[in-house]
Amino acid sequence: MIQTVQSADGTAIAYEKSGTGIALIIVGGAFNTRQSPGALVPLLAEHFSVYAYDRRGRGDSTDMAPYAPEREVEDLAALIAAAGGAAMVYGHSSGAVLALFAAASGLPITRLAAYEPPFTAEEHGTGALEGWGAGVQSALDAGDRDQAARLFLLGTGADPARVAGMSGMPWWPGMLAIAHTLPYDIALTGDGLVPAGRLAGIGVPVLLLVGGDSPPWAATAAAAVARAVPGATRITLEGQDHNVDAASLAPVLIDFFG
Repeated sequence: MIQTVQSADGTAIAYEKSGTGIALIIVGGAFNTRQSPGALVPLLAEHFSVYAYDRRGRGDSTDMAPYAPEREVEDLAALIAAAGGAAMVYGHSSGAVLALFAAASGLPITRLAAYEPPFTAEEHGTGALEGWGAGVQSALDAGDRDQAARLFLLGTGADPARVAGMSGMPWWPGMLAIAHTLPYDIALTGDGLVPAGRLAGIGVPVLLLVGGDSPPWAATAAAAVARAVPGATRITLEGQDHNVDAASLAPVLIDFFG
């Protein structure tokens, strides 16, 4: 059943709850809605009360301009309050960045698992993402969601041939439906460098996860975040990439959160 909670600026955040037990909130990345965790939710719901939600501007959630990453932290704060006042959090990709920022800001997050936060400039130095966000925004301003989505994916390092073939896939229209939120994900990652000073203030257990078959930036970024967060640990899931398999991920999360 879809439920909503009101964020600090009046935005309605839609979510669904599954299972019973300690609250565990899933924060999705770019192109994700509350349905995106798919098979992961029932696996986790055997152990926890799992909250999957539509980040602002997506699915059944509303939105309010102007955007700022702080508004998304407030959205997560509202959801944590609805979940009982404290929660564990699992974030994927830009959702992992959002979760890390929320923990750093002092939200009542008790444990945090982050899968491949996309600080992709870490291995290249500052400026690696220069112009990426401007190109995506220009395409959106021109009303070309297809081009915006393609530019975003290419900016993440996706294979051009694979991106070119995506438009014929049945799930492509769903991605385009929320392509207007891609600048939000870009804003979360900023210049692509790990904000070590900001993350140093996190005082709860943090697990960094990375796929063994992911691009090199993923392991580099996870290592940098692990160095920045006091006491953080890091695990590599062999045979996995950025689109991690739920059956491989769930046991690791259950062990960490359990």
